[in-house]
Amino acid sequence: MPSKAKTPQQYLAELPDDRREALEAIIEVINKNIDKTFELGMQYGCIGYYVPHKVFPAGYHCNPKEPLPFAGFASQKHHIGLYLFCIYMNPKLKEWFAGEWKKSGKKLDMGKACVRVKNLDGVPLDVLGKLFKKIKAKDFIRSYEESLSQSSSRKTTAKKKGPGKKAAKKKTAKKKSASRKSAS
Repeated sequence: MPSKAKTPQQYLAELPDDRREALEAIIEVINKNIDKTFELGMQYGCIGYYVPHKVFPAGYHCNPKEPLPFAGFASQKHHIGLYLFCIYMNPKLKEWFAGEWKKSGKKLDMGKACVRVKNLDGVPLDVLGKLFKKIKAKDFIRSYEESLSQSSSRKTTAKKKGPGKKAAKKKTAKKKSASRKSAS
């Protein structure tokens, strides 16, 4: 559940000791390794690192009022979530990250870019540090912009080809429904 805290400090103060200590340790490692262009604050109800508007005025395409998200961390009901948007658009980096995490001997419970851990013992802090050291803000922004342009070119190509299978099925179903109604 998203927090209503306005600052990372307020967010951390709301947590039970074990969760607070885990997130503080994660943030400490990241702060030692992250490109100083990124800022730490609250985003989407959790602690997040992002590219500030002063660096990337366009903001996040889903909501340009929000700065471009980079990574977020939250205490969830049954786990700590590490939301690594920084690897979402970079399959090679994601593959490297997953390999390094697994080499550490820690269990990797990962979706597209979300890692779930039970507690701090489940986090290879050195791997997180290496990940954040690898990514410079200018490279992240470039990757993000390339991803957006590829996405828009795929949409343009799809429009030229016509409706996809789902859209064609819906259209056929609507026609059948309309013909049934006019027959009755």
